[in-house]
Amino acid sequence: MSQAPLVLVDGSSYLYRAFHALPPLTTSKGLPTGAVKGVLNMLKSLRKQYPDSPFAVVFDAKGGTFRDDMYAEYKANRPSMPDDMRVQIEPLHQSVIALGFPLLCVEGVEADDVIGTLARSSAAADRPVVISTGDKDMAQLVDGHITLVNTMTGSAMDIEGVKEKFGVAPEQIIDYLALMGDSSDNIPGVPGIGPKTASGLLVGVNGGLKELYEQLDIVATLPIRGAKNLPAKLEEHKEMAFLSYQLATIKIDVPLDVGLEDLHLIEPDREKLLELYTLLEFKSWIDEIQRDAKRVELKASTGAAPAVEEVIETAAPVEASYTTILDQATFDTWLKKLSAAKLLAFDTETTGIDAQQAQLVGVSFAVQPHEAAYIPLTHSYIGAPQQLDRDTVLLALKPLLEDPTKLKVGQHAKFDMNILANCAIGGDPARGITVRGIAFDTMLESYVLNSTATRHDMDSLAKKYLDYDTVSFQDIAGKGAKQLTFDQIALEQAGPYAAEDADVTLRLHQALHAQLTAIPSLASVLTDIEIPLVPVLARIERQGALVDKELLGIQSIELGNKMVELERQAFEIAGEEFNLGSPKQLGAILYEKLGLPVLKKTGKGQASTAEEVLAKLAEDDFLLPKVLMQYRSMSKLKSTYTDRLPEQINPRTGRIHTSYHQAVAATGRLSSSDPNLQNIPVRTAEGRRIRQAFVAPKGYKLLAADYSQIELRIMAHLSKDEGLMNAFRNDLDVHTATAAEVFKVELAEVSSNQRRSAKAINFGLIYGMGAQKLGKDIGVDTKTAKAYIDVYFARYPGVREYMERTRAQAADQGYVETFFGRRLYLPDINSNKPQERAAAERTAINAPMQGTAADIIKKAMVLVDNWLTESGLDAKVILQVHDELVLEVREDLVAEVSEKVREHMSAAAKLDVPLVVDVGVGDNWDEAH
Repeated sequence: MSQAPLVLVDGSSYLYRAFHALPPLTTSKGLPTGAVKGVLNMLKSLRKQYPDSPFAVVFDAKGGTFRDDMYAEYKANRPSMPDDMRVQIEPLHQSVIALGFPLLCVEGVEADDVIGTLARSSAAADRPVVISTGDKDMAQLVDGHITLVNTMTGSAMDIEGVKEKFGVAPEQIIDYLALMGDSSDNIPGVPGIGPKTASGLLVGVNGGLKELYEQLDIVATLPIRGAKNLPAKLEEHKEMAFLSYQLATIKIDVPLDVGLEDLHLIEPDREKLLELYTLLEFKSWIDEIQRDAKRVELKASTGAAPAVEEVIETAAPVEASYTTILDQATFDTWLKKLSAAKLLAFDTETTGIDAQQAQLVGVSFAVQPHEAAYIPLTHSYIGAPQQLDRDTVLLALKPLLEDPTKLKVGQHAKFDMNILANCAIGGDPARGITVRGIAFDTMLESYVLNSTATRHDMDSLAKKYLDYDTVSFQDIAGKGAKQLTFDQIALEQAGPYAAEDADVTLRLHQALHAQLTAIPSLASVLTDIEIPLVPVLARIERQGALVDKELLGIQSIELGNKMVELERQAFEIAGEEFNLGSPKQLGAILYEKLGLPVLKKTGKGQASTAEEVLAKLAEDDFLLPKVLMQYRSMSKLKSTYTDRLPEQINPRTGRIHTSYHQAVAATGRLSSSDPNLQNIPVRTAEGRRIRQAFVAPKGYKLLAADYSQIELRIMAHLSKDEGLMNAFRNDLDVHTATAAEVFKVELAEVSSNQRRSAKAINFGLIYGMGAQKLGKDIGVDTKTAKAYIDVYFARYPGVREYMERTRAQAADQGYVETFFGRRLYLPDINSNKPQERAAAERTAINAPMQGTAADIIKKAMVLVDNWLTESGLDAKVILQVHDELVLEVREDLVAEVSEKVREHMSAAAKLDVPLVVDVGVGDNWDEAH
C-alpha cells in the first residue's frame, strides 16, 4: 500500500473560516462567492501539496445529530447560518465534486465524527493521515500517525504541537474541552475555568477528568490561581463536566458506505467547472480552463504542446464610453444626466497634491459603469483647444455638488472637497463649492473592509477588486523633473485618464459596497464613523493652525547650539573627530576603537549603527551611544520642525495646514503628514517648546481637550475586571491604585517612583511587554519584574482572562474587533514561526483598545463639529493628535466651549466606565495641554 497520507478536509470548518475571515466577494448579480473561492483555493493548494494522496472532503449534513438528543442546548447559542453563507453551500459542493474530490455528508453525525472514523481506521492500517482543519477539537485525534494542518494559515500540529498550544497531550484534549467548555458549540464545561486553569488541573493530577474527580482533595494545593475555590466548583458542576466530555468526544465508529479504497481523486470535470465558474464569475479560473482546453486542442492537432504565451488570451474589456466636454450642448446633456442620477461619482484634476495650494484643472463624472465625462477648465499647453468658461461651469455645478440629497461617491473625496472649497470662483477666495452628500468613499470602503489587504489608492484597488489596470499618471505625465502638471497634458490623453478615474470610482464602489453590506458591523463603521468624519477633517485641514515663525527661528538656533555641544562631547569620548552622520566612521569608533558589543549586522555584514541598536547600547549605559541618541533627537527636531515648519506656512492663509489620513494605520488611528504633528515629542522640553510655537491669534485662546487614560478605560470595559472598573468608577488614579496593589501599600503611601512603575506596568502589559523589557523600564531585574506582573494579574484577573480569550478568538477567526465592530485581520496569528505568531498575538490584544480609542476620538470629532456648526460660535477645531482635540476659541467663549466639548467627547461611547476628558486653555498649545 502506498504511504502517501490520507488527506481528510474539514469542509465545514473551512466554509465558516472562509466566510468570516476573508473579505467577501459577490458576482455582478449580487451572488456571494467569497467562501466558495476561499475553500476551493485551499483545496487546489492541498491537491498540489499531496498529488498522490487519497482525499475526502467532509461537510456537515443537514439536520440534527446525536449530540442534540444528548443535550438540547447544544449549539443553541450559535446564530443561524447567514443567508449569504447558506447560498454558497450548494455551488461549493458541486465545485468540489467537479474538481474530482470525494465529498462526504453523513446524516446524524458531524463532519468531525466522519473524519475521526476515517482517520483512526487509516491509522490502524499503519497509514499516515493529514487532517486539514481549523477546528481545535480535532487535536484529540492527533497521534503518531495523525497530524493536523491548517491550510489557510500554513501551520501544522503533531503531538508536540498539541502540547505546546494547549499545555496538555492529545489524549487529554477531551478532558480539557470538558472543563473549559466551548462557547461556540455551547458546551457548558465548568463555569469560571479557562484554558490555563483547565490545563493546570489536568497536568496537576497527571490524568483526565476521571482522575481529577478522584483527586479533588489535592486540587486546592495545586499552583493555580484560585485553587482553593476549585474543589467546590468542580463538585458543584460535576454532572455538566462529564456531559461536556461526551459532547466534546469525536466519534470514531461511524458506519460509513465508503472505505479507504474509494477515496481517490478523479480528473476534474472541466465542462461542469466552466459552467460553475461562469455562474460564480471566477474569471481567472475560467481563463485557466479555456487555456488548458486550447493547449489540449493544439497538442491534438500538432502533436506538440504549445508554449503558454501562444494560448493566453485576455478577455475582451467592456467598451468604455468616455467624453471630453468642450461645448455647451454636451455640458447641458451631462448636467441633466447628473441631476437625474441616484448616485454620481466625481473626481477633480489639479496642478498638484497639496489640497490647500493646488489649482483646479478639471472635473470628471460618472453615473453608470463604463460611461464617464471630463470637463477640462484650465489646460494651458500650446495648441490647447477652447474650453468652457471655468467660472460658468463651476457656478452651474455648484447647486448639484452642494445638494446634500444628491448622493455622491469619491475616491479619497476629502481631497476633492478641499480643492473645490478653495476654487475661488470669480477670483474670490471665499467663494468656493462646499461639497455635500458624500455617501461613499471607495478608499474608505476598502480600508474598512480590510485595512491590511492592500494599499487603498485607486490603482491598487482597481487591480485587486476589478482585476483592471488603470492608466497611471506617469503614463501620461512622464517622470521625475520633466513630469508635466495636469494642465500641461494634451486633452487626447488627459480626457480619457480623468474620465476613467470617475468610472473606476463608481465601479469600485459597486464591488466594495456589496461586500461591506454583507458584514453589517463593518457597514456601520463606514457609515457611522468614517464617512461623517470626511467633511470634518476637510474643514480642520482648511482652517489650519497659526504658528510663531520668529519663535521657531529662535528654537532652531538653540537646537543647533545644543548639537554643536553634543558633537564636542562625542569627539571627547571618542578621542578624535569624526562625521556623526557617517555609518562607516561611526561603526569604526564604536566597535573597533571603543570595543562596544556588536548587537546587529547589516545585510552586507557590517556592524549596525541603526537607531534601535544605538538605543539598546544607550540602555546598557554606554556613554557615546547616549550622546549620539541625544544628537539625533535634536537633529530630527530641527530638520523636521523648527527649520521646516516656517517653510510650510501657506502664503495665502499664513497658517500651517497638515493633511490627515484615514486609510493608513491598520488599527483605525488617524495619521498626519506635511507636517506630521503626531510625532512632536511631548515628554521632552524641546518637544514642548515646539508646541509653544503653535499659538492663538489675538483675542483667542487655544483649548486642548484630551481623553484621560482612554486605552486603560477601554481595557477595563473589554476585560470587565472589577478591580480595574472600580478604580475608574470611583475616580481613583488608576496608576496609584495599581501601585497600591502591586507594592502592597495603602493608597496614601504610594510613592512617586511606585506610581511611575505602576504606570509602566499598566501600559506595558496592554502593549504586550514582557518581564525583561518591563524590568529595564522600571529599573529592576527580570525576576522582580515578573513577580510584579504576576501580582498585577492576580489583582486584575479579568485582564489576564481577556488576553487569553482574545488570543484564542484571534487564532480561531483570524481577526479581532473594536467596540464598534471595526476588524483588524491578523495573517500571522497562526504562523508556525513563533516570533511572527507572538507579534500577531500582541497586536490582537492591543488592537481592540487602540482601534476603539481611534473610533471614539473620530466620533467625538463629528459630535463636536456638528455642535459648533449648529451653534455658530466663534470656535474651530484646528488640530487632532492621538486622543486630543485642539480648538481655537474666542476668549469670551472659553468657559462655554470647554463645558460643551467635554460633554460631547464624554458622550462619544457608552462604556462600563466613565470617559473622562481633561480640558486645558492657554495662549499656545503647550500651555493648553
